[in-house]
Amino acid sequence: MAPAGAVIKRPSGMQIHISSNDGVPIYLQIVNQVKYLVASGRLAEGEEMPPIRALAEQLLINPNTVARAYLELERAGLVAKRQGAGTYIAAAESVLPRREKLKVLAKRLDPLLAEAAQLDLPLEEVIELLRERHEAMHGAAAK
Repeated sequence: MAPAGAVIKRPSGMQIHISSNDGVPIYLQIVNQVKYLVASGRLAEGEEMPPIRALAEQLLINPNTVARAYLELERAGLVAKRQGAGTYIAAAESVLPRREKLKVLAKRLDPLLAEAAQLDLPLEEVIELLRERHEAMHGAAAK
């Protein structure tokens, strides 16, 4: 079992957080986070994934758990194994269909909307805040 908050950082920007407390199987946490990293552009086509044993050691989990996650990612077309050379992010066009990107994003929006409801903020204000943040992040490039 991985300790809560175990983190792996790689020079490529790959960062995986594993929590034994959130009820999601660890292999699925890895799969979901790799999907997010690919969708967000933090992992690019052709980028090498950490070896199974190395990732397992750094996350303090069983290598079979990482192998299962990699198998799921391969089945989804997100990664491809190169015989004797490792596992790499697959070609961009096969990486993540639009519906899968929206699914990844929806999982991140649900907690935001729940917190907004707890703070008694109307949806319109949340949408406006998203627009403001988007403008702050991308406004200079769009002008």
